[in-house]
Amino acid sequence: MTQHVKTTADSDERPWSHRFGPLGRTAVTLLAGAGAAFVGTLAHRMGAAVNIPYGLLLAFLIVALSTYCARARQGVTGLALHLIVSSAVAWGLALFGGPGGDTLVVAGFSTPTTFFSQHAGYIWLYGVILIQVAMLVLPASWFRIPAPKGE
Repeated sequence: MTQHVKTTADSDERPWSHRFGPLGRTAVTLLAGAGAAFVGTLAHRMGAAVNIPYGLLLAFLIVALSTYCARARQGVTGLALHLIVSSAVAWGLALFGGPGGDTLVVAGFSTPTTFFSQHAGYIWLYGVILIQVAMLVLPASWFRIPAPKGE
């Protein structure tokens, strides 16, 4: 009968992305920021036509969770990288559109419509930045992931 010897990797209870080296953690942070902004841009208008902005809430929740993970993974530097990439993706999709030149972020209307239908685009673009800046001023202790025992 063979016994399994417990290694450091077995006892490491940190999230998977925290176990990478600095370059791996940076790559995860950049991809997560871009992904959160892309998915949020696609989701932010859900419910806006009937003045129930559940898409905005979902999009902001995705960005907030991704930002939390970035700060927990790499501290303020990770949050800064996440902010830069997610803002660039959200604003890039707003300015340059989607495939075939389709508009992905609509802002302002000349015809009367619901409040959120008119303003969801602006709220999304500025909210992406505002949420992440707000998370920057939260206490660092809220973002600590304990290191495994023995390190």
